Amino acid sequence: MDAARTTPAATARIIDGRALSEAVRDGLRRRIAAAGRPVRLDALLVGDDRAAGIYAANQGRTCEEVGIRYVLHRLPASAGYDDIAGRVLLLNTDDDVRALMVHMPLPEGIDAERIQSLIDPDKDVEGVNPANIGNVVYGRRSLVPCTALAALEMIEHTGIDLRGKRCAVIGASNIVGKPIAVLLMREEATVHSTNKFTPDLPRLTRECDVVVAACGVPQLVKADWVKPGAVVVDVGINRIAGPDGAKITVGDVDFAEVSRVAGWVSPVPGGVGPMTVAMLLRNVVDAALR
Repeated sequence: MDAARTTPAATARIIDGRALSEAVRDGLRRRIAAAGRPVRLDALLVGDDRAAGIYAANQGRTCEEVGIRYVLHRLPASAGYDDIAGRVLLLNTDDDVRALMVHMPLPEGIDAERIQSLIDPDKDVEGVNPANIGNVVYGRRSLVPCTALAALEMIEHTGIDLRGKRCAVIGASNIVGKPIAVLLMREEATVHSTNKFTPDLPRLTRECDVVVAACGVPQLVKADWVKPGAVVVDVGINRIAGPDGAKITVGDVDFAEVSRVAGWVSPVPGGVGPMTVAMLLRNVVDAALR
């Protein structure tokens, strides 16, 4: 018998990050127009990393599309800690700078977390200052890490009532996994924050109504990890060799398998990525219009 005929069809609804992102951007355009005053994002780029430069250029275009002025500050690859820290502190004191971020990666030997901790929490639109990450616990959602906020927005889009639901967060990084877990706790969900030492992880995730994969392991989550009808959000972005040897982008979830079991699933690409950008733009507008 033809194998294609024996393979169950996909049943999950897609959490379309691109469509959700565009809806957020439309709302931001209206907010900026109604505010009647300029909104600006200042970004610091250190060195000549090609990927970071492309990202900065794309970010500038994205900002302009919603009416945000983008100001890019550059430092050479030879810049040391004092140079970078000094520029961040100078931008902190500039009253015209209301929204600030530092592009990654920084030159080798520079402690990125130490630099990020210097950003004024009220201007920290990526939500990477430890003060803003800590504020998640107290319910402040305006300037929390963008990817964590994106994941929560996508879960809420499905219409699930999170109160009392069991949720598994696979991965416990400081700016993604842990903040997502806390945001879900704030919604009164019962949250399992897992890591590579969690015993019998597939059994645990099969009992959960929501699974968030943010561990950086390509296609780790399979169909037998997922409770039928569950909401699955894939935060992973991994580059692997495809069947023809060419590089492809996949998430931490085996999309083809899981979409036959889950009720909702986010794709990679086109899921959390676009929504993370939208949450950054929202944080910029919130910070600028505060």
